Amino acid sequence: MGLELYLDLLSQPCRAVYIFAKKNSIPFQLRTVELLKGQHYTDSFAEVNPLRKVPALKDGDFTLAESVAILLYLSRKYKTPDHWYPQDLQAQARVDEYLSWQHTALRSCCTRAMWQKMMFPVFLGQPVPPETLANTLAELDRCLQLLEDKFLRDQAFLTGPQISVADLVAITELMHDPGLLVLAAKSSKADQSWLRGASVWRLQLGRSSSRRPMQLS
Repeated sequence: MGLELYLDLLSQPCRAVYIFAKKNSIPFQLRTVELLKGQHYTDSFAEVNPLRKVPALKDGDFTLAESVAILLYLSRKYKTPDHWYPQDLQAQARVDEYLSWQHTALRSCCTRAMWQKMMFPVFLGQPVPPETLANTLAELDRCLQLLEDKFLRDQAFLTGPQISVADLVAITELMHDPGLLVLAAKSSKADQSWLRGASVWRLQLGRSSSRRPMQLS
């Protein structure tokens, strides 16, 4: 059996892995894990990833969790073009810097905003106090300003003149379609057990920004 990727394309990190593999013509077998049906909690999936999260990778007898680890594994194994994850020490460190920052900054801000703006009131019927949402969106604004001032600056891409995995991770986080989430949340096939373990750190942003977009093409 060749490379297998366990993904649900509702997930931003899963989309980053999927796009990276497709863009680099990496052959893989797609194994869909439907989060809304709770398939990540099944015993069969736990054999691939005991953390019960997507994305996950299976390459023969080797399994791997966490989207950043998977992206770097694929870039090294398939020797993808150097701009994705540069060999130059300092250029590579810039990509690592963003990937380390985004977990507790952009991603956490976006997920909290999405839950408070959409998922709690629309899916769970739990309104969020306006001042709570306002504080969250203000924090998101600060995070986006840091993204622009620290990483993007006057460059075409986050870490230099060419696209890297940092840009892919960022753009899948920022371009999450809120309408898709609402449709998924209202689906009669949705299993609410997918919310087990969820806190305000889930899903994504439903807010537009006036800032200039990153040039990803």
